[in-house]
Amino acid sequence: MSNCAIVGVNWGDEGKGRMVDLLTEDYDIVVRYQGGGNAGHTVINEFGKFALHLLPSGIFRKGVVNILGNGVALDPENLWSEIEYLREKGIEVTPDNLKISNRASILLPWHRDLDGLEEARLADKKYGSTKQGIAPFYSDKYQKKTVLCGDLYYKDKLMSRLADIAEWKNLTLTKVYSAKPYTMEMLEKWVDDFGEKIKPFVCDTGIFLRDSIAAGKKVLYEAQLGTLRDLDFGIVPYTTSSNPIAAYAPIGSGFPSAKIEEVVGVVKAYSSCVGEGPFTCEMFGDEAEELRKAGFEYGAKTGRPRRVGPIDIVATRYGAQMQGATSIALTKIDVLSYMDKIPVCAHYMLNGEITDEFPFPTILPEAKPVIEYMDGWKTDISGVRKWEDLPKAAQDYVLYIEKEIGVFIKYVSVGAERDAIIIREEK
Repeated sequence: MSNCAIVGVNWGDEGKGRMVDLLTEDYDIVVRYQGGGNAGHTVINEFGKFALHLLPSGIFRKGVVNILGNGVALDPENLWSEIEYLREKGIEVTPDNLKISNRASILLPWHRDLDGLEEARLADKKYGSTKQGIAPFYSDKYQKKTVLCGDLYYKDKLMSRLADIAEWKNLTLTKVYSAKPYTMEMLEKWVDDFGEKIKPFVCDTGIFLRDSIAAGKKVLYEAQLGTLRDLDFGIVPYTTSSNPIAAYAPIGSGFPSAKIEEVVGVVKAYSSCVGEGPFTCEMFGDEAEELRKAGFEYGAKTGRPRRVGPIDIVATRYGAQMQGATSIALTKIDVLSYMDKIPVCAHYMLNGEITDEFPFPTILPEAKPVIEYMDGWKTDISGVRKWEDLPKAAQDYVLYIEKEIGVFIKYVSVGAERDAIIIREEK
């Protein structure tokens, strides 16, 4: 495989982590290029089961270098906790296999405070934040009110910069939200406690990527969340505050001129959604709870129940197009094995007319699902490893999705474990 991005096609939680963990065998470098610790990638391998939030999912592969790019919301506190947790489980994390871009901006403690305060102010109009400080962080980044990881090497200048930002930030905390201000003593202690711990990992990842790609090394770009949570192309305003689309990968990695030849779009065999916002295909009641339990649909970061529904062909086709997907990985198809008939959201009904185009965010809540049904297979397929061994009804389901979204489904995941995968060859 050439340089490749693995991205979510829908609302996130599609199973990207398990695909990165699988495919890193063929790559030298794995890069997280956007987002922060507000979502998780669940990975199951020989070391156990892990929910990663900031660390790239290639961290389990020996010989693979993992990079947190400049597009990431770099939270030293949560990152250090994650590093320590993996080390306790016997996973090696050193500056040799983890590198942090010196141009990544640092998520500071007040970003989490402001996230929670603003969600509380919004009350029943909240955006569904995980309260990890992501929106306030990116807002500050684009206002040029952050510090960079590389600043950790210049502490006097760092603290001077933080003093200027704190003066401005405390106005918001105290005057808008009536919250407590931050003192320089608090900030210096936090820098000493957490900034110093991650400093050995910080370097110029742009130079590292430039030299590595020139030497023929292969790079895998890992996204957080999915198309419909993209700040520009998602279900605004119920999105994340960064760009999960593959087109942003070179920019957020630290080497903007990198070329991505392949984009693996990850699609769940049904739909799930954490948080607020329109979710056209949503199921309710006992039917939803049965699917939720079958797929263990609870947020990797928050533990909160995910909203669930049938696969949404309209949203999936749109998501795959926005990502420029060259192939699809269909995950968790084994979860549907209990169903006699499998529902599919084949179209939308909008203003009394059937449509296959994903609506503009403002009118998306008015769309209604047009549900069709396919035959179920009613047998355990988690042990299947060859396409021809899948029940015909399961094959028909995969081929239907492939035809409707117009992208070849190369990977069919029948379980969370690394080897629980069917790899198809395009004819």
